[in-house]
Amino acid sequence: MLLALVCFFAIYCLMLFLPDHRALVAAIGACIMLLLSYITLNQALSAVDWNIILMLAGTMGVVELFIQSRMPARISELLLTLVPNACWAVIILSIFSGLISAFVDNVATVLMLAPIGLAVSKKLGISPVPTVIAIAVSSNLQGAATLVGDTTSILLGSYANMTFFDFFWLNGRPGIFWVVELGALATIPVFLVLFRKLRQPIQASVSTSVEDYLPTFLLLGIIACLIVASFWANRPALTNGIICMSFFLIGLLVKGIHCQNKQELLGVLKAIDYQTLLLLASLFIIIQAITNAGVIDAISNLFLRFGGNSLFGMYTMIVFASVLISAFIDNIPYVATMLPVVSSIAAAMGVEPYLLFFGLLTGATLGGNLTPIGASANVAGIGILRKSGYPVQNQDFLRIGIPFTLVAVLTGYVAIWLIWA
Repeated sequence: MLLALVCFFAIYCLMLFLPDHRALVAAIGACIMLLLSYITLNQALSAVDWNIILMLAGTMGVVELFIQSRMPARISELLLTLVPNACWAVIILSIFSGLISAFVDNVATVLMLAPIGLAVSKKLGISPVPTVIAIAVSSNLQGAATLVGDTTSILLGSYANMTFFDFFWLNGRPGIFWVVELGALATIPVFLVLFRKLRQPIQASVSTSVEDYLPTFLLLGIIACLIVASFWANRPALTNGIICMSFFLIGLLVKGIHCQNKQELLGVLKAIDYQTLLLLASLFIIIQAITNAGVIDAISNLFLRFGGNSLFGMYTMIVFASVLISAFIDNIPYVATMLPVVSSIAAAMGVEPYLLFFGLLTGATLGGNLTPIGASANVAGIGILRKSGYPVQNQDFLRIGIPFTLVAVLTGYVAIWLIWA
């Protein structure tokens, strides 16, 4: 077990210090686990959750078609016609980014809305830095709201065998969706204070035209079919993945028929984040390998030793440890590793795991908003600002990220305990 633990720790450290090569590091780590015989090839192929891989690939493809249709830009312009000044323009863009992010990947949401934030800020003569940061942190917050909102949600849904509907209502209680929305509402006063000086009047018009409505219907179709499938008892394991991939292939086929420039078609295929897919597949293998070696049980026992028999103490430790760790480590490998740990802890304490699962998801998702490098959405937003000639200082991000994260985490922490304890 010691060798497996050392390998696992080394893989994690390399992913932390080589963020641009996380997928390659994880793939090499998975191969090492195979060579050390902690997992067989058949076990490795079985350990990969192909349903998650297909879900992500299909959703990424449909989201790229949705972005190319320019529908997000048009909706944003419509929303901006309803606001009186720059302060509310920033807040509305943030809220909209959160709502979109509940059903679309966080990074894709930022890529859709950050250019709009830049354009609006330039028209108003204000710095786009706080606007884009607000869009990014709001996107990261609401990614945990639904089964398809974020990779971490997909991981939880698959591991806990949760349906799309379970994120809204589970075992007779409100699901994580309502907790996330409560946290989002609690952050509005934070934005009102932070952006209180932005009183410039805004005069927006709807200028973006949408000629292709198919991607919008495809995205809505994925959501509708996932909801319907959630009521299908004993459904095949790959059901959700097949749904997402089917809608993507329909969109790709239609675009291929009508597209004059085949480079656009290749652009859709290139937009799929193959590195994330490789990272996840490799992590599934690594986690199964360290489970076979007894590492997961050892980590669970360590948590139990510090948390004792107090459910409140254990819940608190998981939430705030996740916040701190996710501020510096990408939450995808962290959540993938911690799900079996949390399940083992809940079994050892003789309690249902959902309280701890939701605490883990809340802490890991929101913790990324503490620092500029804690979440991929933040990195994407800062990258867009840098390319546009607006460098972001750490204090620029922390000024928004810290109060936003504290309010959202504390709201979710209390709400989950009151509902699920």
